[in-house]
Amino acid sequence: MPPATPSPDLVLALLADARLPVGAHTQSAGLEPAVVHGGLTAADVPAFLRGRLATVVAVEAGTAVVARHRSLAGGDLAEVEEAWAARTPSQALRNSSRTLGRGYLRLAQRLWPLAPALAALPRTPARPVVLGVVAALAGLDAARLVRLCGHEDVAGVGAAVLKLAPCDPADTVAWTLAAHPAIEALVARTAGLTAPEEIPATGAPRVELQSLQHARTPRRLFHA
Repeated sequence: MPPATPSPDLVLALLADARLPVGAHTQSAGLEPAVVHGGLTAADVPAFLRGRLATVVAVEAGTAVVARHRSLAGGDLAEVEEAWAARTPSQALRNSSRTLGRGYLRLAQRLWPLAPALAALPRTPARPVVLGVVAALAGLDAARLVRLCGHEDVAGVGAAVLKLAPCDPADTVAWTLAAHPAIEALVARTAGLTAPEEIPATGAPRVELQSLQHARTPRRLFHA
């Protein structure tokens, strides 16, 4: 007997929980590359977060929203994945996202074992594409989905900074709250997207370069 369909709020809480065992703990949301290869310190983290929300997370959130829309309409998700890949030129970041996507897909298949949308995905889909399909299956609206993408990135940085550039843990909570206006701006910017060509193409050359440097680093705490 398949498991009962969880409520949208429960799915949102589950996906936003750092204890979710799908591999997010192996990522630093770009913080370790920035610390190791860019000299970033704890004092720089708030600006780092704002930069990611305006660039990397905008691409991720836009991709997830369009994937949700396409999934609800029964459309092809391959174009969404291609649009995301075109906006993520670093092979290291694409690999990292697809590793996470595989974990999210495995979890989703346990919750919705008969969902055709999940069966149609490749074995290693991009994380935001899987999140979009999950949002469609769970009844999450686009605004909640964007907030999830924003919170997950900010929380990932907050968890990683305590290992990489130790600071007061209360500071990471303050940074999360301070990022709220930027996340809401991202909601306004991306929640209404419906087509792959509308996904933001906000480049982050430094993040991309540091990810490639990090992929060649033999000693590291996080994959990316």
